[in-house]
Amino acid sequence: MINGVVSGAGKKMKNEEFGKKTDNGKARIRAPRVEDGRAIWELVDQCRPLDLNSCYAYCLIGRDFAGTSVVAEEDGKIVGFVSAYRRPADPEKIFIWQVAIHSSQRGKGLARSMLLKLLERESCDGVRFLETTVTPSNKPSRALFSSIAREMGCRLVETAGFPANIFPGDQSHEEERLLRIGPFCGGAGRKPGSI
Repeated sequence: MINGVVSGAGKKMKNEEFGKKTDNGKARIRAPRVEDGRAIWELVDQCRPLDLNSCYAYCLIGRDFAGTSVVAEEDGKIVGFVSAYRRPADPEKIFIWQVAIHSSQRGKGLARSMLLKLLERESCDGVRFLETTVTPSNKPSRALFSSIAREMGCRLVETAGFPANIFPGDQSHEEERLLRIGPFCGGAGRKPGSI
């Protein structure tokens, strides 16, 4: 999930240009659409232990959060998905909600490429921090976000996120630790600077 592709970090892509470039071999990274909802749901269902949301939620992401989310498509199939949003109370932060990569694409650097391409988008202008939550046992995600911090030349800070006891009792769910990467100088997709 973290090997390989070097991003063109630092260049901003207008939203209409996004998705016209090919990365990671044949996979094309683009904004999700409403009609991708079912394919995204099926992908996330195959990527357990990720929490599976409703198909309706993934359709809403394609409609309402397409500017801050991405899919990777290869041969007409969705093989990668990143959902994210800018925090309404703090728009300098983008929160990465889910990262799902089809098993055929793991180890190729696709997740890393998707995140870096997302940060290059015009819709991420002004973003200075990336946040996500990760369980302590999720080593691939921890390695991915460490790789992003190194690529961006930023600090990665880990703090308390969501304790295990807030999740439904009939499911065993680890605590979710908050990871914060940044600050990015001049917004996302650019090298960090001093504050």
